[in-house]
Amino acid sequence: MGLTVTNTNTLSLLNIINRTSANQSNTLQQLSTGYKINKGSDNPAGLIAMESLGAEITAVNAALDNNQRADSMLAVADGALTEVSSLLSDIESLVAASASDGGLSAAEKAANQSQIDSAISTISRIANATSFNGKQLLNGAQGIQTTGVGANTFNDLKVYSRNQSTSDLTVTATVKTAATSAQGTFTIAAGQTLSSQTTVAVTGTLGTATVTIGTGSNETAVAAAINTATALTGVVATVDGDDVNLATSGQGSDEYVSATVLSGGGITAAAAGTQLNNISRTEGVDAVVTVNGSDITGDGTDIFYSANGYSLSFSLGTSLDAATDTSNFTLKASGGLTFQLGVDNTTRQTIGIDTTAAYALGGGDSGGHLSDLSSGGSLDLAQNSGNSLKVVRKAISDVATARGRIGGFQKFQVQTSINSLNSAKTSLTDAKSVIADTDYAVATSELNRQSVLLNSGISLLGLANQQAAQILSLLG
Repeated sequence: MGLTVTNTNTLSLLNIINRTSANQSNTLQQLSTGYKINKGSDNPAGLIAMESLGAEITAVNAALDNNQRADSMLAVADGALTEVSSLLSDIESLVAASASDGGLSAAEKAANQSQIDSAISTISRIANATSFNGKQLLNGAQGIQTTGVGANTFNDLKVYSRNQSTSDLTVTATVKTAATSAQGTFTIAAGQTLSSQTTVAVTGTLGTATVTIGTGSNETAVAAAINTATALTGVVATVDGDDVNLATSGQGSDEYVSATVLSGGGITAAAAGTQLNNISRTEGVDAVVTVNGSDITGDGTDIFYSANGYSLSFSLGTSLDAATDTSNFTLKASGGLTFQLGVDNTTRQTIGIDTTAAYALGGGDSGGHLSDLSSGGSLDLAQNSGNSLKVVRKAISDVATARGRIGGFQKFQVQTSINSLNSAKTSLTDAKSVIADTDYAVATSELNRQSVLLNSGISLLGLANQQAAQILSLLG
């Protein structure tokens, strides 16, 4: 080919250099931003996938924040209930120590009552003061709402959770089998009395006590002697004609009574029942109740019902103490603490936290509430009632149940959701990284390649310019 003066080579080299420079700029941008896709033209389909994954990650992060706050809120409630539980244990110890007051002076008993008053006051104060971010947790403000609870029907109703339905739910309960206390009977023939001093070991749900009954005691005196130990045994004696009936104050299969005649026991005349015989252990019967079509065996008169996202408990009142008795109430679709555990509103769950103030703890078939143990109450230490210890133990059970419900929701709902969301976040982040993040090893190698090409192109451009200059020199 002959020598010609043209800029074809120069233009080709300039195009190559421009493309290489543009590629180098793109690679530098990827290295500086950390992303392979910095504008739509880099990878249109990849950009769509990257933005979609980014939106999902944002939603997961928001859900994680929600769950972590929920976990913290429930931890505050559990911490407060832990302290309440500790105070109840102290009260139980004081009540048990005061039940057998033979070795206690009046001043010691008064001091025990003062400590109980202080503990009960603190329990109510904790219930009213426990809050999270300005929201009261244990004063009943976070309870699930109910209506239509009649007097003496459903006592101590507690609703632990509800589903997300916007409709109210009517709960109907019908008694199939009534709860009974544990019972036993001593029979003394009409007009007869004990011929000798008699010692009887009476055992009830609370414990065993040895009772001494004097010579010449009739039915009334026998019952009175047994009732002096009610605070220790939980057994109450009543007179019915010639019979001295022993019965537990509570009802259900956990209640039991027995009596063993240790000595004496004879009566003054030979007649039916000439001896106070032993009473074999007998147990009470739990109530069986149909709740919205489901048969439920209670714990005494305490009924626990769970179905279709609802969980609740109540005690049968005196209007529901016989077979076929029936009543109902309404669970409102409002109240409680509702948490969104996932990325959309289909993952909402609601937990109810009822008040743990002293007036609400206890109840059921325990015979009273914790507030009744305060000075001047119907179950203070001056009354020496066998129900005092039962009430405290029922209160302990109530708090343990509340802690268990909160802890169960915290572990199996909130913390499980946190673990699941963290796993999803890791997977989504990995997927987005594959699409969008710069592979620094590949990009660095590409940058080196483009630098070599750019330098080579510039050098060749110089040679092309030299060739044109040599041709022009011929004209000289």
